[in-house]
Amino acid sequence: MSETESIFESRGYAYANKLVSTEWVANNLNNPDVIIVESNEDALLYPSGHIPGAYEIDWTRDLNDPLQRDYLDSEQFEKLLSRIGATPSKTIVFYGDKNNWWAAYALWVFELFGFTNTRLLDGGRIKWMKEARELTRQVPEISSASNSVNERDDVTVRAFRNDVLNHLNTPGKLIDVRSPEEYNGTRLHMPDYPNEGATRGGHIPGAKSVPWARAINPDDGTFKTAEELKNLYQNEAQVNPNDDVIVYCRIGERSSHTWFVLKYLLGYSKVRNYDGSWTEWGNLVGVPIER
Repeated sequence: MSETESIFESRGYAYANKLVSTEWVANNLNNPDVIIVESNEDALLYPSGHIPGAYEIDWTRDLNDPLQRDYLDSEQFEKLLSRIGATPSKTIVFYGDKNNWWAAYALWVFELFGFTNTRLLDGGRIKWMKEARELTRQVPEISSASNSVNERDDVTVRAFRNDVLNHLNTPGKLIDVRSPEEYNGTRLHMPDYPNEGATRGGHIPGAKSVPWARAINPDDGTFKTAEELKNLYQNEAQVNPNDDVIVYCRIGERSSHTWFVLKYLLGYSKVRNYDGSWTEWGNLVGVPIER
């Protein structure tokens, strides 16, 4: 991946190899060591046309437990890996709509199981479409692979409500990546998402507001340079690379995107995603809220 790495190294990223370009993907469509995964919010996009050979991972159907609010377990994850033919030696490239919201979310879930040979397609689906690159409606055959899967790591990359409560009394930093209206409590849910709201509006005390989309270039969904990102998170939000950082949004999807930025593009040493986010915190009894 030296050619791709050089593109992203020039932007100053800490882990330049965690991104791939549209050109690199186009040149590796037939590479047996590369698996491409599309993960969208809009379930109609994948069947309407996707990158040739790309598998679909649906965030509700494939990544979440069907009953309780939690992620799939190691046995279910093993079946998912087998379905897309994934093994630790293969590189998995994620991309999707919403400037890679759900692609980053899927990547984060994979890393919960220690499956770290993952990449994001810089710019996601929007950039691939804008460049008029090849699309297909043909769904790849279900593959098969044998894996020994780690137990889910709910400690190093994931935060729970008690972790956040403890964070309120420690020097750790919190980043709220939702919109300013959600942050200040004037909106209880995102537009068109009434089922993912909360009974209380506002933000977790001490959290800095850094909407997730400020990390990307709005014209093509690519990530801003490391220098621009440092200015955003370190200079404006006063969150530093050695801080114990927790990010959150409403259900953990937007904050997965920010988690990726902090961990891999800026090289922050300890970043966790609070996937319970505001749909949990805003409905809890007795927890503190600021507006």
